[in-house]
Amino acid sequence: MNHLIISCIGPDKTGLVDTLSKIVRENHGNWQVSSLHHLSGFFAGVIEVAVEQQYSEALTLALKAIPGLSCQIELAEPNIPTVESNLVLDITANDRAGIIQELSSVIHHNGGNLLKLVSAQDNAPHTGQAIFKAKVKIALAEHDIDPLISALEDTADDLMVDISR
Repeated sequence: MNHLIISCIGPDKTGLVDTLSKIVRENHGNWQVSSLHHLSGFFAGVIEVAVEQQYSEALTLALKAIPGLSCQIELAEPNIPTVESNLVLDITANDRAGIIQELSSVIHHNGGNLLKLVSAQDNAPHTGQAIFKAKVKIALAEHDIDPLISALEDTADDLMVDISR
């Protein structure tokens, strides 16, 4: 079984996900995991599809032939590393340029592997000030959790970290 990682981007239009899912089904693929977004008028998505080796090339060609959509497709070897702990953090701070770099650097330098990051910009309810919000999933050793949380909280006075597992 092949696992294809498909990254697509193009102008958003009605029915695009339906088109993608039909092509996957018609080419004997099994849609595994995805993250699909509408960003400033564009569709951007990442999809993992499991497909028997004999259907991989036809699926790849069909995806790349979708008009107006640019798809990059990579063959992946599923590898699920053993992890002592998965940590989910909700992070809120005043929005500023470079905040993702600051957070990712702190996570990296404290032994964490950033598995998922979903971020958004919002406005504070009373002031209207731009607020950064993120949900991150991190794989790390159990003994690295407390130092990581402390390091994240030390990045800025306005940064709040809520922890769940």
